[in-house]
Amino acid sequence: MKLYFAPGTSSLAPHIALREAGLDFDLVRVDLRRHELADGSDFTAINAKGYVPVLELDDGERLTETAAILQYIADRVPESGLAPRAHTLARYRLQEWLAFIASELHKSFVPLFRPDTPEDYRRCLQEGIASRLGYVAASLEGRKYLLGEHFTVADAYLFAVLAWSSAVAIDIGCWTTLAAFQQRVGRRPSVLEAIAAED
Repeated sequence: MKLYFAPGTSSLAPHIALREAGLDFDLVRVDLRRHELADGSDFTAINAKGYVPVLELDDGERLTETAAILQYIADRVPESGLAPRAHTLARYRLQEWLAFIASELHKSFVPLFRPDTPEDYRRCLQEGIASRLGYVAASLEGRKYLLGEHFTVADAYLFAVLAWSSAVAIDIGCWTTLAAFQQRVGRRPSVLEAIAAED
């Protein structure tokens, strides 16, 4: 498999999940400003959407969208515990978190990285993200991870998105459970390895 990634993006989440699952994969760095690979080839030939992550399977098929890729990785190695068993309520809770992180957090952060985003809209986005982070923080009360005691792909996704907070003037230290979560996940060997590999 190949994971097309760019440092500082949500591609960190599947990178962590691949390492947690113990799967063999190659990393392919993408320059998102130029939409190019290291050899100068056009990344949009890989993903017409123009963004990462992309997981290329051994047969050449490609998956895009962070939540779908995370689910695929978890299902490849069920014994990893990265996703609860199918047809259980816990599995649907995982889907609930993946959808929430993708739609309510990930997408809300994106305009904050654009220099042409109007200041009033920027403030509105920051307030909305803060409200949603408050919800996540409350959900983490009394538990290590989003689904309880076990790390899942949803935690990898949340970790990757929370890493953007300081760059857009959102202090997650306001929520002790979120800060503790970020530190806890950040100490996992898979996370340390993924971050080091992307430098």
